[in-house]
This record gives sequence, structure tokens and C-alpha cells, in this order.
Amino acid sequence: MKTGIIIIFHNNEKHIDTTIFIKQLSQAKDIQFCLVNNASKDNTILALQEIKEARLQNVSVVDIRKFKSDVSAVRAGARFMFSQFNLKHLGYISVNLLNIKYKGLNSLIKAISENHEVIVDYNAEALKRRDIKLTLFQSLFSVIEYLKKTKVNNQFIDRQCLTQF
Repeated sequence: MKTGIIIIFHNNEKHIDTTIFIKQLSQAKDIQFCLVNNASKDNTILALQEIKEARLQNVSVVDIRKFKSDVSAVRAGARFMFSQFNLKHLGYISVNLLNIKYKGLNSLIKAISENHEVIVDYNAEALKRRDIKLTLFQSLFSVIEYLKKTKVNNQFIDRQCLTQF
């Protein structure tokens, strides 16, 4: 079973380098990505569609036409992922809560790809500590929070730890 990662975008066209993004996403073989455009007023959706059109088997795009809260956007991505894929773990990231000026979105994807096993192991351990069986929706986790807690040695994540949310 794969891990699913939902990434929420809102007006991030200038921060997406599609060429590098495609390269990073294509290297993440055990991760299914859902790129959610949350009613961007710029051309974010065009950049996300260009990434999808690169024929990456592990990338889906969901376009929300009316702006929603990050929580609602994550739920929309989770509903899509739940209906389309058999996933054991499902995490999310809201790009607008990140300090992306320092290393960019490409570093985020690289950090996820390089630390996939750490993220999955940490999530499995966290779920074991709970006594009840959770649905996929109830077990959604913040990828950035997991990477911070696992003390991954990565400049992008280190920079996020310095940022106040």
C-alpha cells in the first residue's frame, strides 16, 4: 500500500518550477500525490495541470473553484484520494503555511521523498499509541509536523521549525 500526500495550493504560481517539480515527483515512487488548487486567482491551476500532463502515475490534481478553508480543502483531497486509491497512510501539507521563500516547493517534495519511510514509521507508531481504530479521514496527519518531530536533518524542514505558525 502506498502513502498519500495532499498538497494544498492557493495563489502559488510563482513558486512552482514545473520542470524541477516533475523531476522530484517522478522520483517519489511509493507516494501518491494529490495537488489541490484552492480557488487560486493566478495561474496555479495551469502549473498543476502541466505537472499532471507529464504523465506521472503518482500525481492527481483536484481543482476547488470556490475558496475553502485549508481544513475543507484537505478534506476534498482526502475524499478524492480515498475514492481513487488504496492507501494506508494519508498526510497533508498546506503550502501557504510554509516558509517557501528559503528553499522553495521543490525542497519540500525532496524532503518528503527522502524521508518517506521515516514519515510512514512515525505515523504507524502514532496510530499504535491510540487504542481505537481510526478511519482514513480521522488518521490524516500533517507531514511537516511529523518531519519536525522526527528530527530529520534537512535544511528545508529546519527552516520550517524556525517559522511561527
